[in-house]
Amino acid sequence: MANLTKAELRDGGLLSRWEAVANNYDTLNDQLTDPAVLAQPSLLVSLHKERAEMEPIAHMFGEHRQVLEEIAQAQMMAEDQQLDAEMRRLASEELECLESRREVLETQVVELLCPEDEGNNKNSFIEIRAGTGGSEAALFAGDLLRMYIKFAEDKGLRSELIESHETGIGGIKEAILLVEGKGAFGFFKYESGVHRVQRVPTTEANGRIHTSTATVAVMPEVEEVDVKIDPKDLRIDTYCSSGAGGQSVNTTYSAVRITHIPTGVVVTCQDERSQLKNRTKAMRTLRTRIGDTEREKQEASIAQQRRSQVGTGERSEKIRTYNFPQNRVTDHRIGLTLHKLDRVMEGDLDDLVIALRAQ
Repeated sequence: MANLTKAELRDGGLLSRWEAVANNYDTLNDQLTDPAVLAQPSLLVSLHKERAEMEPIAHMFGEHRQVLEEIAQAQMMAEDQQLDAEMRRLASEELECLESRREVLETQVVELLCPEDEGNNKNSFIEIRAGTGGSEAALFAGDLLRMYIKFAEDKGLRSELIESHETGIGGIKEAILLVEGKGAFGFFKYESGVHRVQRVPTTEANGRIHTSTATVAVMPEVEEVDVKIDPKDLRIDTYCSSGAGGQSVNTTYSAVRITHIPTGVVVTCQDERSQLKNRTKAMRTLRTRIGDTEREKQEASIAQQRRSQVGTGERSEKIRTYNFPQNRVTDHRIGLTLHKLDRVMEGDLDDLVIALRAQ
């Protein structure tokens, strides 16, 4: 889908999926009047439930189709030279309102057609590193960092710079940005990969366009592990405590050894004279150790995810190109090209995020 414009994307994948749901909704309405279906209570309940899920999407499709027709009419009036200037002005204002409504409908339906991933609401770490291109790559990495901070601010998210290694001329070798708030990971997760820039560097005396890269890795924040231990997974042994001496040493089975069978984690405790107290302490230790193990697994998974996201940082691995001379940004994963790079660099990433979600 090379050079796919936003309009073509709407008329392609998103619109076809939207229309399919609307058609299925009409089919369900016909089925719900079929005597054969009405005679099967269980099937009737199932179809009503399915219809209820499709209803808002189908109604929005009808409104969207009506809006498109009105946009076409308003555009014709705005361009009709036979009409007086006032009529054309009113038509242009109407066209602007209709386009705004179209944007709202398409944004809403993307959310409905693409169910929300629970992980989207996690806080997000964004790691940006200068790639190939020397000082220009570092400058571009700094531009990406500022772009993401502005985008987060526009979405009502809180951003905090955790780490930054600057080059001294406005660029960065590496930076880690923490973005917190509802939907943080969902907004940024499509940014992972190699970003390529084509522009004339400020240090270039001859006006030649240079190509450089920066890598971006987006990772959800590792949360505290909520350890749930099934008693059936435990083997608990008691034995006589050992030590320097005392009345209870080697006389009561107060020492406790707990083995968590699924993970093989073993903890022991014989500090207390009471078996119950030793058991309580051992369970706390067991939860902590299992939690640490799970966190290590999460962190290892995220480290692997980061490596797979950014590759080697070579230009050929690019996911997006920022062409400054032509004010153009192209996302190569979906073939979407926008001629508003100046606005994108100011944090206006909505068109890209919506298109990627739809895809």
